[in-house]
Amino acid sequence: MTGYRLKLIRHGITQGNLDGKYIGVTDLPLCSEGAEELYNKLEENDYGSVQKVFISPLKRCRETAAILYPNTFIAEIPELIEMNFGDFENKKAEDIMNSPEYKKFLKGGLDNPPPNGESMREVVERCVSAMEQIVSSMVQEGLTNCAVITHGGIIMNLLSCFGLPKYNPNDLVCDFGEGYEVMITASMWQRSSAFEILGRFPYINDDNAEPLDEDDINSFYYNESIESESNGEDK
Repeated sequence: MTGYRLKLIRHGITQGNLDGKYIGVTDLPLCSEGAEELYNKLEENDYGSVQKVFISPLKRCRETAAILYPNTFIAEIPELIEMNFGDFENKKAEDIMNSPEYKKFLKGGLDNPPPNGESMREVVERCVSAMEQIVSSMVQEGLTNCAVITHGGIIMNLLSCFGLPKYNPNDLVCDFGEGYEVMITASMWQRSSAFEILGRFPYINDDNAEPLDEDDINSFYYNESIESESNGEDK
């Protein structure tokens, strides 16, 4: 049975990330520190090669794809864009923490959007549509090894919606330029619209290491400990 491997990778750092701002749909490029960090990670870790890269249309994702997978075909999927934080875009949490609207937003919930922004329900619906497009493209084109470069919040939603085994969403936070690898099979997808979470990605480079067995692969993911992330930053 054919298995379709998909790497879900968070974009590199932007100035907005360094400043601790909400920059969901704000189209910032990578900052110099973000690009340098990606090049360093590329040297230190094994991102492998892929047949196609699906990306959020924002600059930070396109530039990340160009660094990690140069000369690889790129397909934009608008549904992979980060959450629209509305009136909170380009603002630091510390600057709006006393506003009633922000306190209400922090209570969470599927139907509790920021003012003039997007609800979590709308984000989840976009994630479902994006994943359906990706799987359809891979199956129809016979692609068995692809990558998705998007935002931390979108990766968390994709894994929460489709991933097995199930994890607490807060345990699925990933650092910039990192993420997860998943395996999709036709039977699992057709039966329950689900995929298997293989583990953290990318892999550590080790020229002296023995080849990995399939059963051991989860033990060798880069940066196994998952650090918590501020709720006020771009995901």
